[in-house]
Amino acid sequence: MTNILETKQLTIQFGGHLAVNEVDFKVKEKEFKSIIGPNGAGKTTFFNLLSGQLTPTKGCILLKGIDITALSSSLRTRKGIGRSFQITNVFPNLTVLENVRLAVQSQMAIRYQMLFPFNKYKKVLDKSYELLKLVFLEEKANSLAKNLAHGEKRKLEIAMLLALETEILLLDEPTAGMSLEEVPAILEVIRNIKREGKRTVILIEHKMDMILDLSDSVTVLFNGTLLADGTPKEIMDNETVQTAYLGGLHNGHNA
Repeated sequence: MTNILETKQLTIQFGGHLAVNEVDFKVKEKEFKSIIGPNGAGKTTFFNLLSGQLTPTKGCILLKGIDITALSSSLRTRKGIGRSFQITNVFPNLTVLENVRLAVQSQMAIRYQMLFPFNKYKKVLDKSYELLKLVFLEEKANSLAKNLAHGEKRKLEIAMLLALETEILLLDEPTAGMSLEEVPAILEVIRNIKREGKRTVILIEHKMDMILDLSDSVTVLFNGTLLADGTPKEIMDNETVQTAYLGGLHNGHNA
């Protein structure tokens, strides 16, 4: 498999602080890669660089071998990079179906026509329901988004990202803020996306059982630098990683 996304010497500096320091990162097409590291390791900043929220101080980002470093976040979305945030971002006063339908409509470039009801756009509705089924929200289609539980809003946000035909899905701590009861449902959604096999997924997550269950490979960031990259087993067996990060988790500290 070829690399779908790659960074070379990717760096961002805030004053005297190197938040991300010369990171060389590769992910293959349709690979499921997780990024781990303690708080302050640079994980979310690295995601912000990949998705275009931040501009690097130096280095470059390649999508399918093409330099996209100068592209805005909206242009990267159009090129297939979708990003979820730790805080959910949905339209609260629209139904679940309407949230997804608008995203599908945007991707299909269908303009609003005042005298033509949207339930006549069978292709849009079929795609919307297909995505709701993928994230296990089809039974909530007519519910207002603001009435969803936090975990359900996460599912909806993922469905909206998938509606944009994202080839690369950047998931930033999708279980953040969830109750223990909600975590298995979002885990099943992510597992369903992996099972479908259509997308490359890059995940930031602290839950190691989730990392080990889902990941093809794991990248470890520490103090803004790339500490290690390998299979989940290689990472778990890496003494440097254990000292810097995993050891803290094993001692009961959530990094």
